[in-house]
Parts: sequence; structure tokens; C-alpha cells
Amino acid sequence: MRPVQHIKLAVDAVVFGYQQQKLHVLLVQQKYGIMKGKWVLVGGFVKDEESLSDAVKRELAEEAGVKVDYMEQLYTFGDDVGRDPRFRVVSVAYFSIVNPKGFKLKADSDASDAQWFAIDELPDLGYDHKIILRAAQQRLSAKLSYQPIGFDLLPKEFAFSELEHLYSTLLDKTIDRRNFRKKILSFGFIEETGKMQAAATGRPAKLFRFNKQKYHQLVKDGFHFDVSLL
Repeated sequence: MRPVQHIKLAVDAVVFGYQQQKLHVLLVQQKYGIMKGKWVLVGGFVKDEESLSDAVKRELAEEAGVKVDYMEQLYTFGDDVGRDPRFRVVSVAYFSIVNPKGFKLKADSDASDAQWFAIDELPDLGYDHKIILRAAQQRLSAKLSYQPIGFDLLPKEFAFSELEHLYSTLLDKTIDRRNFRKKILSFGFIEETGKMQAAATGRPAKLFRFNKQKYHQLVKDGFHFDVSLL
């Protein structure tokens, strides 16, 4: 007996950004339908002829006018059969972390607006997107401890305090500054530039840079990035 199945497949994109020393997420405002006016994650239905990754890239371009080079598959959301009040929808969620300065948002298609929202200042989200966002935050926190993804969000030359604040913000916890500094510098791929950052008050701070080439060489040699933030 052939199963009766009317399930639709969708994708959702959790795009994190770091600005004003806060973690942000990209949201769009629904233009049509039962969620009209609600803020949601970028997403939509997968076309018959496209892959999941192509679908999420298309939705980002159509609804927010942005292109994200890399997105990691997060989780498939479908256990709650009523997650979409219109019909049964299973969504494959993706997430990425980017520097918002490199993006110019332009809402279109099913979106009437597109904006970055600080994680601690979110509007009421439609569908189950609050659950998806929470899962993405947990994945981000875990990933930060074993892969140096945070350096892409900083200027090429940065004060060590900026790196400390970035990790503290993205992990949403207080870190031991002394131990963090000692451990990060022990890896050998953070190096001093010989320059100083002028301070409004107090002493100027040394500027550092992330040597990506050295990091990749260390990985080839068997190095494993591990940050224990206690």
C-alpha cells in the first residue's frame, strides 16, 4: 500500500553577525500570508530541481539581497507536525556567521523588510524560529571552542581585549581573561603587529593579527584547536 504523503520541504537560514560588540541575527519581515508583519528567519520552500544548499542561497538572495559564501547544515525540524499552521512542512536549517559590514540588505520577494537584530533585542518570531535560533546558538557556542571561526569577525589588526570580548559575547558567558590570553597565545598563530592602538583613556594597547596560513599549517601537522573557557 502506497503511503499518503503531502509533506513540503523547506530551508531556513540562521545568519549570525557581530557588530557593536553584540551578537546579531538576520531577520526578514513577512510580506504576505498568515504571518504577514511577523519577523522570521530567511527561508522558503525547496524547488523540485534544486539542492538544499542552492535553495538556502537563493532564499537569502531573494529575501535579503545577500550572498553568504559558506553555510553549515544545522538540523532538520519536523517532529512538531504543526510547526507551520498552513500544512505539514519539514525544514532543514543552516547557519553561518558573518561580518555585517560586508552586506547591504535589500528586502524583496516574500519579505517587506530585512534587518540585523541583536540577540537580546529580538522581536516576537513567527513559526518555530525561536527554537531554530536557539539550536543555532548552541551549535555556535560549541563550534567556537574547537575552531577559530571568530577571527573572521574582527579587523585584520585587533587589540586582544576585542578578541576577549568577542568570545565572551558569542559564548554568552564570562571568561577568565588571564587564562584565555595565555592559552590563545600559546597556539602560536596570533602574533603581534608591532603597532599600538590609541586609547581614549589609559595606556595604548598592542595590536595583534591572526596568521591564517600558520593555523592551516598547524592543522596539517596534527594540531587541534581547543579552548577551555572556565
